[in-house]
Order: sequence, then C-alpha cells, then structure tokens
Amino acid sequence: MERQIFPFSALVGQEKMKTGLLLNAVDPVIGGILVSGQKGTGKSTAVRALVRVLPQIEVIKDCPYNCAPDDIDNLCTPCAESYREGRHFETVWRPMPLVELPLSATEDRVVGTLHIEQVLKTGIRRFEPGLLASANRGILYVDEVNLLDDHLVDVLLDAAASGVNKVERESISYAHPSRFMLIGTMNPEEGELRPQFLDRFGLSLGVTSVNHPLQRRLIVDRRIEFDTNPQRFIEGYREDETLLSEQISAARSRLQNIEIPGEMVEMAVA
Repeated sequence: MERQIFPFSALVGQEKMKTGLLLNAVDPVIGGILVSGQKGTGKSTAVRALVRVLPQIEVIKDCPYNCAPDDIDNLCTPCAESYREGRHFETVWRPMPLVELPLSATEDRVVGTLHIEQVLKTGIRRFEPGLLASANRGILYVDEVNLLDDHLVDVLLDAAASGVNKVERESISYAHPSRFMLIGTMNPEEGELRPQFLDRFGLSLGVTSVNHPLQRRLIVDRRIEFDTNPQRFIEGYREDETLLSEQISAARSRLQNIEIPGEMVEMAVA
C-alpha cells in the first residue's frame, strides 16, 4: 500500500530543518543530519516528505543493494561477479529509498541473516539482506534515535564509518556496500544521544514549535485539508514539488564545479 505523504513544499516554518535536509539531498557527503525537538515540530513529516523531491537513482535491475552500474568499485558480490564475467547490466530508475529503522528491530533484521527457508529446502546457505542493504544509496531514518539499543547503535556506527556492512554469523561471512544518508530525529526530553553516535551526523540542529499565530493557523488549515482529501492536497503542490526536485538535481550537477573561496574557509575555521 502506498502511503500518502504530506508535501515538503507545504511545510510551514522550520526553515533551518528544511535547509539542513535539502543540503544533504544536494551533497550526501555532508554526512546526514540529526534534528532534535519536542513532539509536534514536524520532524518526521519533513523527513518522509523529503523523499518525494529527491532525484531518482539508476540501479542495476533486481539488485537488492541498489548498486549503481557506473560505480564498479562499490558493487555487491553478485553484481561484481557479473561484471567480471562480462555480463551486460540491465538498469532501471527508481526513487531514492527511504528505510525507517524501528526501535524494535532485531540485529538480524538490520544487518541481514541466513535464509532459513533456503537452508531447510536445499541445504544451501544463502544470505538474506537486511535494512542496511535496502538503505544503500538512500536514506536510513531513525526516529527517536536516542532510544535505540546500544548494540544497534554500534552496528550503525560501523556501517556509517566504513560504507560496508560486514556480517559474520551461522557459518556465513558476507559483506555488501551500505552507503546511506543517516537522518535521526529525537525529543531531548526523552534522553540524550551517545557522543559516538552524535559524531556520525554531519549536521545537528534543534527545532522549536512555530509560535506565530498566523503560521500556526496555516499549519492547522493545511493539515485539515490534507486529512480531508490527501490526493487533492498533494496535487495542489505538484508543481512546487517538481520545481524543488529540479532545483536539487541542478544543484547536484553543479556541485563538482563549486570552488570554496578562502574567506569562507576562514569564516568556518573561526
């Protein structure tokens, strides 16, 4: 079932948060973003809405790791074997994946595990990809990231640092690419985030509730309109969403040609 998602361009206020998300969309090398704020500040809504304005990516057809056909150095094992054998890659374009990591997820679900049904039927061990595989070349989103179990935090730290997910279990040794934009949201009233994990986010910012009465009224009106007829509301922002997506694509294409002046470096250092 396709979930109706509130349009990114319909969000009211929270300019810092929207800018941070868009900066990561243009340049994923920034390293993701952590958004901290109280409940009701639009954190989760903004993250889920971001996916709809991101450019599509080209992937090798039927690859569970979303491998890029032109990135030979970061292919998964099956795709790398196909490349060495000289097979032609059939490719498709698809939206950048958004993978939500639930707090209740097991380690096997996150990193992948042995395909039990395959073992029972054939006796052949086969690796079953997890959430880190699905998030490759996309977004890994953790809501209430400060409540994530420590063992899952360690797994994410390893994958985020190396860009590779390594699994050693049940007589299986397997590794696959896992390069993702890490986005976390949290309510600081529910606890702090481990310093090691905080260091993995390229940007970190705090958001507060919108206080201006007119903006608050606009938020309520738009939410009521969306809940009443989601499809009509989304269609009303189709042109704005398309324009924003085109701006992101244009910015990404120009990124390599940008030269940072010395004055900007000095200001950042200061």
